[in-house]
Amino acid sequence: MSADPRTALRALFDAAVARAQPAVVLPGRLPPPPRGRTVVLGAGKAAGAMALAVESLWPADAPMSGLVVTRYGHTPPAYRPGAGRIEIVEASHPVPDEAGVAASARIAALAQGLTADDLVLCLISGGGSALLTMPQAGLTLADKQALNRALLESGAPIDAMNTVRKHCSAIKGGQLAARCAPAQVVTLLISDVPGDDPAIIASGPTVPDPSTCAEALALCERWGIALPAAARAGLGSGRFETPKPGDACFAQQQVEVIATPQASLEAAAAAARAMGVPAHILSDAIEGESHVVGGVHAALARAVARHGQPFSRPCVILSGGETTVTVRPRAPGQPRGRGGRATEFLLGCALGLQGQAGVWALAADTDGIDGVESNAGAMVTPDTLARAAAAGLSVADHLARNDACGFFEALGDLVVTGPTHTNVNDFRALWVA
Repeated sequence: MSADPRTALRALFDAAVARAQPAVVLPGRLPPPPRGRTVVLGAGKAAGAMALAVESLWPADAPMSGLVVTRYGHTPPAYRPGAGRIEIVEASHPVPDEAGVAASARIAALAQGLTADDLVLCLISGGGSALLTMPQAGLTLADKQALNRALLESGAPIDAMNTVRKHCSAIKGGQLAARCAPAQVVTLLISDVPGDDPAIIASGPTVPDPSTCAEALALCERWGIALPAAARAGLGSGRFETPKPGDACFAQQQVEVIATPQASLEAAAAAARAMGVPAHILSDAIEGESHVVGGVHAALARAVARHGQPFSRPCVILSGGETTVTVRPRAPGQPRGRGGRATEFLLGCALGLQGQAGVWALAADTDGIDGVESNAGAMVTPDTLARAAAAGLSVADHLARNDACGFFEALGDLVVTGPTHTNVNDFRALWVA
């Protein structure tokens, strides 16, 4: 094993991201032009890049128009407003804002008045839950913002969060498809959720919703999520119910997941093997509290390093999925911690490794943004704890304050990529020499 572990880990992450690029996964996936109009609608962190890929692939003589919404700063540099057939707008993520409400209203309007001869091409990726914001009747944007913050800080898994989100929305949970009927609806999805369930990705705006208002209400009770009075009333009465499997609005529908966490992990594994290093994928669907999952990964890597079990060294251990961070209460006057799932995973990993020789780790979000910070993630090295001690940094203190970004920033170990224009969720790699 001659490669520098830090350089090699970054190359594995880059290989995973490259595999999920819209320009790579969209060719061959588009339907033929319809007899009528083609309307492109979309939302998510990858929606801008998906729109540009569709622009390049769609026949020049086939009419097409549309609108997609992506996160601030995630519009691809190649986009030129007014130069193409699909407009790209930006809004806030993970907490929605007025721009998201305005974009969602425009998308809903474009879905109206279509015929069976028309085609709606929906481009959906992770992040769409916040970007596609249309509060149910009786709810305000402030209600949705408060609910989103409570969900994000609760530690609830993504399927639970999105079950609540879709029932408090007038456009998610299959309701965009209902607006498009009777047009043919083709949904192309880039998955950022464990299991790749289309009903969970971006809260399934064009997909039948098997969950119920009662389930959403029960999940809020289980995870201690405070609900605005209007939301509790709407869920409790069933007034916020969503279209279910078998509903006629889904009769002209096709759904395809075109990029997945598993495919990206396999690309990273192939890159490691090309370096001459065996690679092992644990799972593409790992969930749980981030720092706890980090500790488990550390225990596995230590077993490999010390005992050659369950894998022989050298090797690379890969995993994906979506862990969660439960935000701890702050002491009076204490600033809010900075960080996200990837860096909090690495705090737990550093504690578990205890400076184990020969083990390096990288964790990053494949969209290039860990939480709401400007870094994708960070790295742990065999001397992370020693360098932290020399700098007067305490892993336990930063973990208690949910300040993982501050910890790795002080060490100079953040991984900064900028927006990647795709999103297949968490990427984790441990290099055992």
